[in-house]
Amino acid sequence: METTLNSKLQRAPRLIVSGGGTGGHIFPAIAIADAFKRRHPDAEILFVGAKGKMEMDRVPKAGYPIEGLWISGFKRELSLDNLSFPFKLISSLVKARRILKRFKPDLVVGVGGFASGPIMRKATSLRIPVVIQEQNSYPGVTNKIVAPKASRICVAYDNMQRWFPEERIVLTGNPLRNNVVSIEGKHDEGARFFGLDPQKPIILLVGGSQGALGINKGISAKLAMFKDTDVQMIWQTGKHYIEQAQQEIKQLGLEDRVKPVVFIDRMDLAYASADVVISRAGAMSISELSLVGKAVVFVPLPTAAEDHQTKNAQSLVEKDAAIIVRNDETSEKLIPTVFELLADKKKIQRMQENIAKFARPNAAEDIVNELDKVLCCTF
Repeated sequence: METTLNSKLQRAPRLIVSGGGTGGHIFPAIAIADAFKRRHPDAEILFVGAKGKMEMDRVPKAGYPIEGLWISGFKRELSLDNLSFPFKLISSLVKARRILKRFKPDLVVGVGGFASGPIMRKATSLRIPVVIQEQNSYPGVTNKIVAPKASRICVAYDNMQRWFPEERIVLTGNPLRNNVVSIEGKHDEGARFFGLDPQKPIILLVGGSQGALGINKGISAKLAMFKDTDVQMIWQTGKHYIEQAQQEIKQLGLEDRVKPVVFIDRMDLAYASADVVISRAGAMSISELSLVGKAVVFVPLPTAAEDHQTKNAQSLVEKDAAIIVRNDETSEKLIPTVFELLADKKKIQRMQENIAKFARPNAAEDIVNELDKVLCCTF
């Protein structure tokens, strides 16, 4: 495909990848860029994100240039921040046009989040093809608005024709970073990386890139249970809860077995070391956990649109591939449920085998196949 594409373009392809705001948008974007770069090593790739958001730090660390737009989401509740939204939108649309005129991309990929809206809208007005990658079973506002003019819509769930033009939908799954899901033979290395004993059980708690207050409070409520067991935990708290977690751990004398971190950069080592994972039920989390084949206790985010995290998790529970604890039950049930699971090795093995059936290991390559098809049809 590379030879055909380059011969049609008569040069290396130029790609803009846009979106962000959370890890659930940023990491798929990076995975797509990495896969495209593997197939087209000479490709020029530019990211477009939102100023002040985590993509402005994470994307350069992944080796790609990024430009930021002055844009934010429109809050549904009454907020003074909404007064600035029209000015941010106009500013972002103007800058998006300038970026497109200067970089001259052959294709724009939008992964969701408000940062992708202006660049995709301007791309379609300039007749630059757009491909959407939607991670969730309930799509975001930006992707729903742009979808009628998109050349392809790559999705991770069935029945997305409720939201998107059916003839443009391609079921690819969610693209994952290879460095995150490559865990083979890394269990002991992972445990030692986090200062834990490889011979003792390990819980991994990942509440999302910003942490998860409901889960954190549930851990705090039963943290004393760790004193009477050899169970250990890697606790991703997010930046707003780290100090409280550190204080609670110190007061209980659990520094040797509970390791709080703001953010986990080496997710491969975290996944490799874990016997059981506690996680939100976002689309990317489910995709990663399916591919690494880990027993998981989901705590769905109750405020997710259309309660789609609960629906996501329930589809796994029905196949005996996961357990759900409701967000408002974490203080009473979360740690006891996880400890009970750790004591049942056969159930852990069964859940590992069942969740692995949901994996789509070739999602990134399948998405790049679609990008190439669009590019070949354009020129």
